[in-house]
Amino acid sequence: MCATIIPEKHMHYPVLLNEIISIISPQYGGTFIDCTFGQGGYSSKILEFSNTKIIALDRDKDTLKQSLDLKRNYENRFIYKNLKFSQLANLKLKNENIKAVIFDLGYSYTQIKDKKKGLSFDSKGELNMKMGLNEFSASDVINKLDEKKLEKIFKFFGEERESKKIASTIVKERKSKIINTENLVKIIESTKKIKSYKTHSATKVFQALRIFVNKEISELIYGLANATKVLKKDGTIVVVSFHSIEDKIVKYFFRSLSEAKSVSRYMPKNSPKKNLLNVLVKKPILPSHKEIKENPPSRSAKLRYAIKKQDVYEFETDILDKFKYLIDIENYSKKL
Repeated sequence: MCATIIPEKHMHYPVLLNEIISIISPQYGGTFIDCTFGQGGYSSKILEFSNTKIIALDRDKDTLKQSLDLKRNYENRFIYKNLKFSQLANLKLKNENIKAVIFDLGYSYTQIKDKKKGLSFDSKGELNMKMGLNEFSASDVINKLDEKKLEKIFKFFGEERESKKIASTIVKERKSKIINTENLVKIIESTKKIKSYKTHSATKVFQALRIFVNKEISELIYGLANATKVLKKDGTIVVVSFHSIEDKIVKYFFRSLSEAKSVSRYMPKNSPKKNLLNVLVKKPILPSHKEIKENPPSRSAKLRYAIKKQDVYEFETDILDKFKYLIDIENYSKKL
């Protein structure tokens, strides 16, 4: 869950950049948190406006090199932390007027093509998929978890219809060898009966593994909750997602705090519930035809945003209950 996927002819292409700048209005100054720094596209653009400050986070330590360029150019206005965005509340932000928190949940071209990370089914060798600050790899998942757990990971995180057959074949094959990237791709291709001419047969399983290895479900939920905490009144949360699970979580979180379901835990019990967030646009904002033509992977991007209406730090939301079934699957990692 780092920066935006971009085509080979571009070294960087921040998705929906113009739309995000329009929403967060950096021309009026303020402090902005870029939760998925990546190649620095959003941060660079925001820093072009005077009186702005960026606090950039990224779990991938390889993004440090890109951050050094911005630090040299904007020494007093740019801070970089090698940190998961779920740990956002750990930052000392008491004296910061946080105007917006931005999440771009895709992967950069640099990350996808990095053979060491092994995010793509075009990679070779040992299964990895660790984006940084991880506890286990995709190899651990494929070679150690039982068949039923693998099936659920593929089904719920990858929406793979043939998850049961694929999991069964993996368990059989790993009795005689350690499954690596090439082995896994061959297993999926030989097992799947339903073929797609638009996407590679291994796409959904690899998506599922990336989500599981990087604990992207709980990362997103806690990231959204902590972003809401640190925002000041009238501050904005902006999220660009790339698959339906992410979008479903973002949509529900915004709705749960904007339809009188949320309440400060410190309010008197008899006080009426108040909306903490204001969602101005109910449907997601999509890339323009021009942007999709220039950067085809952006076609799956969806942008949602919400504005904080009250200066409340502690609040209640039922999002963990809503997505408990996904968190339970994520917790299979405790067996590794």
